[in-house]
Amino acid sequence: IMKTLSLKLDDNIFDVTEDLLIKVKKSRNRYINEAVDYYNRINRRNLIARKLAKESRLVKRESLAVLSEFESLLDEN
Repeated sequence: IMKTLSLKLDDNIFDVTEDLLIKVKKSRNRYINEAVDYYNRINRRNLIARKLAKESRLVKRESLAVLSEFESLLDEN
């Protein structure tokens, strides 16, 4: 199932796109679908990377505290 979308492009983006459509032999619809899909994958990947970085910072302090406790136990032996 496909959704209908009205889209306004800057003139220069439209002109470049139209030129490329001829060269890559794709329909405007297919080209824009592929572009949005690609952009979605990039943004999804960036969001996951940011979330991972945030969670890593959150556990960093706790990890350092646990490491310190282990080191003190080793020093006692």
